[in-house]
Amino acid sequence: MNETPGYRGKIEELSLLFEISQILDQSLDLKQVIQPVLTAVTDHMGMLRGTITLLNRKTGDILTEAAYGLSPAERQRGRYKLGEGITGKVVQSGQPKIIPRISEEPEFLNKTGARRARQYQDISFICVPIKIGNETVGALGLDREFIGESKLQEDQRILSVVASLIAQAVKIRQNFMEEREQLLAENTRLHRELEKRFRPSNIIGNSKAMQHVFDMVAQVSHSDATVLIRGESGTGKELVAQAIHYNSNRAEKTLIKVNCAALPETVIESELFGHEKGAFTGAIATRKGRFEMASGGTIFLDEIGDLSPMTQVKLLRVLQEKEFERVGGNETIRANVRVIAATNRDLERSMEEATFREDLYYRLNVFPIHLPPLRERRNDILLLADHFIAKYGEANHNPIHRISTPAIDLLMNYHWPGNVRELENCIERAVLLSVDGVIHSHHLPPSLQSAESTNTQIRGSLQDSLDNLERELLMDALKSTKGNMAKAARILDVTERIMGLRIKKHGIEAKIFRTNT
Repeated sequence: MNETPGYRGKIEELSLLFEISQILDQSLDLKQVIQPVLTAVTDHMGMLRGTITLLNRKTGDILTEAAYGLSPAERQRGRYKLGEGITGKVVQSGQPKIIPRISEEPEFLNKTGARRARQYQDISFICVPIKIGNETVGALGLDREFIGESKLQEDQRILSVVASLIAQAVKIRQNFMEEREQLLAENTRLHRELEKRFRPSNIIGNSKAMQHVFDMVAQVSHSDATVLIRGESGTGKELVAQAIHYNSNRAEKTLIKVNCAALPETVIESELFGHEKGAFTGAIATRKGRFEMASGGTIFLDEIGDLSPMTQVKLLRVLQEKEFERVGGNETIRANVRVIAATNRDLERSMEEATFREDLYYRLNVFPIHLPPLRERRNDILLLADHFIAKYGEANHNPIHRISTPAIDLLMNYHWPGNVRELENCIERAVLLSVDGVIHSHHLPPSLQSAESTNTQIRGSLQDSLDNLERELLMDALKSTKGNMAKAARILDVTERIMGLRIKKHGIEAKIFRTNT
């Protein structure tokens, strides 16, 4: 059976559409597939030139995204505004246009300059819109030799089908790019928020001691060196660890925090290195450890001085060899993790007492940073107080306008054994108690109060105070022993004779503490 020309045309059309579908399936990136699509169309349909133009919705410009038969300079000139030339009108109206002879069409602009004057007479131009729903996003335009009105109509139909395939690819790409841009924007926003929250400048302090800490953080942040942060409890060691991470080259990766003192010795190894299914009772599934979770990022080991000797050995291997195995597993896992450790313990004494490994100490102590206690940075007390007042005033909808002078005196004279954490707690309490927008001295805890602030000035001589204390101790001892002077003397570590003399001096009657039971 002989094939008719119409049948052959259908076969060629289906072949073209199948080829275009295969090309579009190769990538979500339209820029990678749009040129091969145009080449396939021009080759199958015998076109002289072709362009795929897309509308920039922000600027309103129609730009040439792919071209066939045009030089780079000609392609660059293929820019249109909505309504400009045949391409601009097709994009604006969403309707296809056939120009049988471009030499007879005044609206055909030849902006690319690709058509020579002597060729105009016999060149036709077909332009169809690329539409997503009712929105026109671009146009597909091709030049061919004039071959009659009916053939041009047939070409327009085929090109419209091709344009619909391109439109679907554009829609998928637009959705993908919009989602990607949203994710990137959100990632950038969160990253900037973290930088703002944890950058060294947000660790409050202008004292010389803190300026030294800031300098150390700036020096070590962009390296992968292991950092050991030393300092008393409540000085802000975790904030320094966060500042180092979020100003490092690993800032976009994870920061995993582990409080070594808060985890029982029986689970600390599993928490750090993970475990395999069935490794121990209750291990019902394989579980990643904190080191795996921190891959590419940073792990912060707080209270490192509380690790058990066995865990210290395994941590030492991670620091030396950059590898470990899960509990119950044989597979060696590489650890691309930066380690920041912190402790308030005297590790040197722990080494002398053989509770902390010397080799681990030197592996951790590559870049030590010492955080000063609050009593050594008194210039920062009011700065910190103002920061916490603003923080808790906003959180509790209770704006505080000032701190009274007596309250300032108490804050400045206190020795702050709990450091910044204690100061924060005191300010939070004071903000909650304030009813007039002022922090007064009586809003501060009793531990901060002085004799003057509570009107409990010392009265009497030192000897009177010592005598009162001695009387209280004697009476407490007699009460505990139910009036037995011998036992009371042993409690107070004095002889019975001295006990008798002291009781006589203070006029205490031991018999009143005796009971009949």
